[in-house]
Amino acid sequence: MIAHLRGKLIEKEPSRLVVETHGVGYEVLVPLTTYTAMPEKGVDVSLDIHTHVREDVIALYGFSSKHERTVFERLISVSGIGPRLAVTILSGGSVEGLVGAIRKGDLARLTAIPGVGKKTAERIVMELRDKLKEFTVDTTPKSSIESDVSSALENLGYTPPVVDAALRRAMDGETSPEFDTLFRRTLQILTKG
Repeated sequence: MIAHLRGKLIEKEPSRLVVETHGVGYEVLVPLTTYTAMPEKGVDVSLDIHTHVREDVIALYGFSSKHERTVFERLISVSGIGPRLAVTILSGGSVEGLVGAIRKGDLARLTAIPGVGKKTAERIVMELRDKLKEFTVDTTPKSSIESDVSSALENLGYTPPVVDAALRRAMDGETSPEFDTLFRRTLQILTKG
């Protein structure tokens, strides 16, 4: 089983990447949060991998962090949730936000994700609430500048989970950037795709 993959990013699309390692190109299916965390094509990347084996297919699912992979693996353990739906669920926002919604039993947040109905959301909460206790829930609110940048980019047509992931990369540990600087950096990350 493949658990980790490091190599050159040679293709990048919102739902899949191709990573070349020693002359072999591996297709890796990814959530939007991982897609936005990736650099431009031609750069070396490192991904945590879940290898999903079925009778007719071996598929690699890639994640930018071990936390994201762990949440994915917990999601696919829930009855009725396969890998594709788990990727869609992870694409609905940050891992911290998803874990927080599950731990709080926020059904409205979960049912807002395409493909997740009320019964599926209830099953996720019931089966995973206690299995995600080791995750800390990020309750740090966005600064007013971060909120303004998010709002401006969402008005340009970018979806909230994509904006949030790009915004985290653009912040890069900086505590109080100016609006123009943060907007420019985040937009650059989004357009490099």
